[in-house]
Order: sequence, then C-alpha cells, then structure tokens
Amino acid sequence: MLYFTEVSPERWLLVPLLIFGRYALLCGWLFGLFYVWKRRAWWYRKIQQRFPQTADYYREISHSALTALIFAAVGWLLLGTSLRQYTRLYTEVQSHGLGYLLLSVVLVVLLHDTYFYWIHRLMHLPWLYRHVHRVHHQSVNPSPWAAYSFHPLEAMLEAGILPLAVFLIPLHPIALFSFVTLMLWFNVYGHLGYELFPRQAYRHPVARWLNSAVFHNLHHERFQGNYCLYFSFWDRWMGTLHRDNEQRVAALHDQIEHAETAVAEC
Repeated sequence: MLYFTEVSPERWLLVPLLIFGRYALLCGWLFGLFYVWKRRAWWYRKIQQRFPQTADYYREISHSALTALIFAAVGWLLLGTSLRQYTRLYTEVQSHGLGYLLLSVVLVVLLHDTYFYWIHRLMHLPWLYRHVHRVHHQSVNPSPWAAYSFHPLEAMLEAGILPLAVFLIPLHPIALFSFVTLMLWFNVYGHLGYELFPRQAYRHPVARWLNSAVFHNLHHERFQGNYCLYFSFWDRWMGTLHRDNEQRVAALHDQIEHAETAVAEC
C-alpha cells in the first residue's frame, strides 16, 4: 500500500484533481440518477417540490472545485511536508491492532461531528454568515453539488478537522481514508434533496439519531437550526433541532406512500 510518506512532492500536485475527481464522480452519478434520469419518476421523493436553476449548479460546481484545491493544500501541509512527523499517523496495523483501527474511525467521526456542529454554529454569527457562509446558503434548494460549495475561508475551516484529527488521534492511513470517504458520502447525501430513509428509520432506537437529508434540507430552506452532519446529538442537546422535523418527515412520507400506492394500482 502506498503511504503518505512515499508520495513525491510532484505527485501531490495531482491531489486536487483526485479530491475533486472523486467528488465529481459521486455527485455526477447521483445528479444523473436523481436530477436527470429519474427526475420525474422519483419526483414525489423530492424534499422541496422544485428544482434548482442551471446557474445554481454551475455556481455550486465552481465553488466545489476551489474547495477541493483548499482541501488538497491542507492535506499536503500535514502529510507532504515535515509536519508529517508530528502527526499521530502510523503505518503498521499490528502496532495498534485491527480493533483499534476500526475504533479510530468511530472516534474521528464523533470528533468531526462535534467540530462540524460548533463551526457551523460559528458560521451563522451575523458577520460570518453575511461575508462567508452565505455562499453555501445561496443553495436554498441544494443539489448534490452543494456539498462542497463553500467560500474559501469556510473551506479552510471545514478542512480544520484534518489537523485536529491527525494530531489528536493515532490514525492508520486506512482509517483516515475511511473517514474522509464517510465525510464525503454524508455531506453529499445531506444535500441530495431527496428522501431516502424509510419512515421506520425515524422511529428506530439507533437510526433515529442519524442526520437525514430532510433535516439538512430544512436547514437550507430556513437558514437556522439542524446544524449537525452525521448525527442529531448536538442539535438535540443544544435545542437547535427544528421542532417540526417530525411533522415534515411525516408529511413527506405520506406523499411518498400515496404516490407509490397510485403507481402500484396503475
């Protein structure tokens, strides 16, 4: 396996392309599926019953490309320079064991969920919202391409989880890669604009704590509340969970069930 210490400085120039390329493949696939191919067939699952304008997609993609460049720069500083020796990255799985490798992914996800919640709350302070976070909230009705659509300063703050993680938690490259992959998937899913969870998930003792696309879509629609990324812990603890989340979910699932029943009867 190729570890960070073995990557030449020249190859780090390819990292922005790899980060944006992976993002573009995921977003492009989901966009093609939900916004082009199944646009009409799955319209009843659309959280907001309308679609963004073409100009919105171009804006989101251009900001996302710049975010990928910033993420790559932060990665290079931490892993491609002499700073690498001060991180807690390790390369031998046996040194901490397979069990810890799996646990470390859970730990860094929980760390990121906490970091994201408070950075997100910070971004909603009036000055920072007007001058920085407003770029992301131009996507009132987000598409998958909105996931990385940030102002450059916000992109730097978002990337701040990486130094926090590698300096605090012993991480194997496999764990680090697993974490950034989960981060990408959750971020894109949160901005998908479609409901994918079954109604029962919101009542399940474990699944009910997950953040859903409905919850995050409400944040974009109303600009406040529902600040979390992976889980709803912090929103529940801090009283920032929208009080009508359950009603919105119920109404959407009533719509989904009605549409699916009508299709089945045809």
